[in-house]
Amino acid sequence: MRPFSRFLSALIILTAVTLGGCSTPIKKEASYPTRPTGTDKILYSDQKRETIWGEGESLSSKLFGKDEATSDGGGGGIGVNSFLWRATLDTISFLPIASADPFGGVILTDWYENPDVQGERFKLNIYILDRQLRADGLRVTVFKQKLNEKSGWRNVKISKDVGFDIENAILTRARNLRITQAGVRGN
Repeated sequence: MRPFSRFLSALIILTAVTLGGCSTPIKKEASYPTRPTGTDKILYSDQKRETIWGEGESLSSKLFGKDEATSDGGGGGIGVNSFLWRATLDTISFLPIASADPFGGVILTDWYENPDVQGERFKLNIYILDRQLRADGLRVTVFKQKLNEKSGWRNVKISKDVGFDIENAILTRARNLRITQAGVRGN
């Protein structure tokens, strides 16, 4: 046999073996949470999902020995605590978002000028620092500027209490989201 024929034969055999291993049936139905008639409760199925690592196992559980379902709201799709992330977006929903990175946990707002207070504007930088719902897992930096007729926008010093107040509002909202979710799943 010629070298090219050997190569082509080996390639055909390798392709057939590879495709033969992929012949497992694919489930076409997805199970979604259901809501019984006349109630607001959501019933979650107790099925574990099937992954390439086996039923109910994930890459993170293989690498870190943790089950995603028992983690502290870290969220499988984002890199930070999902309760803090959602609570932050809820709390600052009136501000224009300039940038939001759910994997790095950074939310930067654009300048916001309150229509009731002319000549002042605010901007927030919010950092979610942890995958756990903790008070020290969040940092908010507030910037304030005032309009000067001659020189334009000027930075104004702002009390650190403003940042702490926003952090507390976010943490309170995150705690409420977690309690609500625990109540829905627990019933």
